[in-house]
Amino acid sequence: MSAIEKNSPRTIATLLVGAGLLLTAVALFQTLLPLRAGIEQFSPALVGYLGTIYATGFVFGCVFGPALVKTVGHIRTFSGVVAIAAAVSLLYPLWPNVFLWLALRFFSGVALAIAYMVIESWLNDQSDNTTRGRVLSIYIIVANVTTMAGQLLVNVASTAGQTLFALVTFLLCLAVVPIALTPTSEPKPIPTARLELKGLLSISPVGTIGCLLVGAVEGAFWTLGPTFGQLRAMSVFEITLLMAAFVLGGTLSQWPLGKLSDHYDRRLVILPVALGTVGTGFLIAFWPLSDLWAILVLATVHGALMVPLYALCLAHANDNVANDKLVQTSGGLLLIYSIGAAIGPTVAAQLIEHTNESGLFVFISAALAVFALFILYRLAFGPAYDRLERSPFAPLPKTSQSVFELEVDDEQ
Repeated sequence: MSAIEKNSPRTIATLLVGAGLLLTAVALFQTLLPLRAGIEQFSPALVGYLGTIYATGFVFGCVFGPALVKTVGHIRTFSGVVAIAAAVSLLYPLWPNVFLWLALRFFSGVALAIAYMVIESWLNDQSDNTTRGRVLSIYIIVANVTTMAGQLLVNVASTAGQTLFALVTFLLCLAVVPIALTPTSEPKPIPTARLELKGLLSISPVGTIGCLLVGAVEGAFWTLGPTFGQLRAMSVFEITLLMAAFVLGGTLSQWPLGKLSDHYDRRLVILPVALGTVGTGFLIAFWPLSDLWAILVLATVHGALMVPLYALCLAHANDNVANDKLVQTSGGLLLIYSIGAAIGPTVAAQLIEHTNESGLFVFISAALAVFALFILYRLAFGPAYDRLERSPFAPLPKTSQSVFELEVDDEQ
């Protein structure tokens, strides 16, 4: 890529517009599908399977996506996989069959993982050492704002009809336009994610186990959060407020908690955050239904604690990784997170089936309590904390391994 094309504000803005439209559609669908599944009389267990199969597809996309991009290029890959995601989103209301929905969710997971790769690798290629941090920060802001907007868009039409599914398709189609018409050469190849479990555990037991368990609880929450509200007889508007409150809390807390962790052993920051999430999870599980505003406040605090855990675990793991291994290690931890996200929805759904909707947050609290105990064990019996020189904390979305290049300086 020529030097003139580097740091092109027009290209970066175009990519961010495409990413914003894509993330809005994904957030809208993420809340819509569990609500529609409830209307179609799908059990919580079946909703959990939908989350599991989506995360499984996401893992496949992370592993095999780079080869596809290398073969046909970034623009054609993005256009093709987003077209698949747009097409399948129209089929859900037409044929509400659980086996069809499972197949569609798998292909959606594959397609979206690859779409995120294209956007993020392109943003990285458009950045250099002087702009990479700002581009990452803007991308995260766009991701958080559009995620909240997408969840609230569920209120524009009935979840029992086809309009919202058509809106998802419309947004996905629009997301292709700026990427397909970007007047620039394509970026360098995307790094392949590799799963080296033994190596990751030796580098950072807390970071690796943390990514697995945080993936499990977040996969369960994003899959079954709307189901939790539905089973509590909350209105669609109240459910969307509940989901948006979690995102808002996580948006507000990531930077302060991350900067705090830059000055201490990160485990001493992760431990109280995990324990706080255990407490807020139990409070949400058993708080009286009538007190909506109290639940929304609790949801905001819960999100403020739960959402940053992945980035904190990732930063802790990277503290003991040489700079030339950061992208490879972070990509492996993303796969660990995604495996957890495939396990969590099914386990939490079974707990809901055998108890009630509170089982979702009981599962979240129990999983993070296990994580807290593991941190205590490592603090008591593990080796003394020793970190290499590395860049400060940066909050990162759980989208593709390409996003990790945005936090790594080319000169390091």
